[in-house]
Amino acid sequence: MRKESDVLGEMMLPDEAYYGIQTVRARDNFAVSGRTAVEVPHYLWSVAAIKQAAAKANCKIGALDEKLADAIVQASQEVMDHRFDDQFPIDIFQGGGGTSTNMNANEVIANRANEIITGQKGYETVHPNTHVNMGQSTNDVIPAAMKMTCRLNLHQLIKEVAALEAMLEEKTQAFEHVVKLARTCLQDAVPITLGQQFSGYLHQVRRLHQSLKAASEQTLDLPLGATAVGTGLSTHEGYLDQVYVELREISGEQFVAEENFFDGLQNGDTYLEVAAQIKKLAAFLSKMATDFRIQGSGPRAGFNELFLPAVQPGSSIMPGKINPVMPELINQIAYQVIGNDVAITMAVEGGELDLNVWEPVIIKALFESCTLLTNAIPLFVEKCLKDLLPNEPVCREYAEKSTALATVIATLFGYKVGSRIATAAFEQNLSVREVVLAEQLLTPAQADYLLDPMVMTDPKASTAAVKRYQQEMAGSDQTNGQPKQVEETV
Repeated sequence: MRKESDVLGEMMLPDEAYYGIQTVRARDNFAVSGRTAVEVPHYLWSVAAIKQAAAKANCKIGALDEKLADAIVQASQEVMDHRFDDQFPIDIFQGGGGTSTNMNANEVIANRANEIITGQKGYETVHPNTHVNMGQSTNDVIPAAMKMTCRLNLHQLIKEVAALEAMLEEKTQAFEHVVKLARTCLQDAVPITLGQQFSGYLHQVRRLHQSLKAASEQTLDLPLGATAVGTGLSTHEGYLDQVYVELREISGEQFVAEENFFDGLQNGDTYLEVAAQIKKLAAFLSKMATDFRIQGSGPRAGFNELFLPAVQPGSSIMPGKINPVMPELINQIAYQVIGNDVAITMAVEGGELDLNVWEPVIIKALFESCTLLTNAIPLFVEKCLKDLLPNEPVCREYAEKSTALATVIATLFGYKVGSRIATAAFEQNLSVREVVLAEQLLTPAQADYLLDPMVMTDPKASTAAVKRYQQEMAGSDQTNGQPKQVEETV
């Protein structure tokens, strides 16, 4: 056991522990969720990268002894390499705006740096505050690490969105020949192709892809160097420029200093922007998943337009039942992401005066959302979207039987006639084509090209069909042929 002390007293720590007294106090004070910073991808890496960059910068400007700096750099790298993940036990929820996580890192790096130099833990040679935290404050380290974490997490999410985009493009092309019935207000509408439906998904994802990239660019501006409130107090001459040189080299990212550090510490609009783009992605995915659940409902008493891949049995009591579990997974994740967005909004709004201290809850909510979608999208692509197939006969049957085909009749003979035809078709359980032919509004040949559902999906083709009909009727008039008189009454 080894003894450590702080302003509140003394404490004995296990010899194997690299963390110190402040970590133990925080671990005990904030034990609420059982989740730690280790679970946030790239977060501890980012904190340690800042410590490494600061040690290198302070050494190069002559503020930190080279021997101490080298030990801090090595210890920081070991944290970045996940060698000390078990030494970060503090709950992700914590008071103090992340001070406990910053001090946890300072203590682990200091103890390891001392061990590298002297062979034993302790702070006699390398001190967590004096040396590891040199030129820094929790108030600039944590928000800087948060933005770095955003950047690194968004890289992976954007990669998965690109894969989703590619799959939707493939499906859009594969389904362009499948005619189906569109629906508005959950009621029958005019025909479209399944490819057209999927083209809507595709273009939405393309826009989301670009907006995520744009949001990611905003995370390159860091408040590192602001120290406590934005004045840069306690930094040495030359530190600010040099620490960004080192950080860019370590991370491979073009991180730069915020234009205004006071803005950087007080305001969290970047987190709002990132969270908003993630929420938009989640909302879209949920809408698409719901479409799949509706169109795949059945198989005997539902839409039965889509065949969703069966990935597991769906009932503990009903044999053969298959549930749309992958779309349902996406729906649930979307609900969580949207809830997280509300939490992030409240935490950003709740900042007071010169610092937002609600960063721990922002970290938890923002990166939970990012991780959920990063993990869920490839599962959804692989286990649902990739092998999704249309029930082509059912899709065409719905399109051909829809009373909405009377829209063409309304175009040719007026809305009242179209409405009468649609009503008759519904009441007599006939197709619009059958009613139109029975009333001799069109010849069979005209019905073929005017009431073809696939023609109706193409604006040029449907316009050409109407023009063809009008030309035929004009020619009939010129040869004294008389078209049927249509009574515009309901």
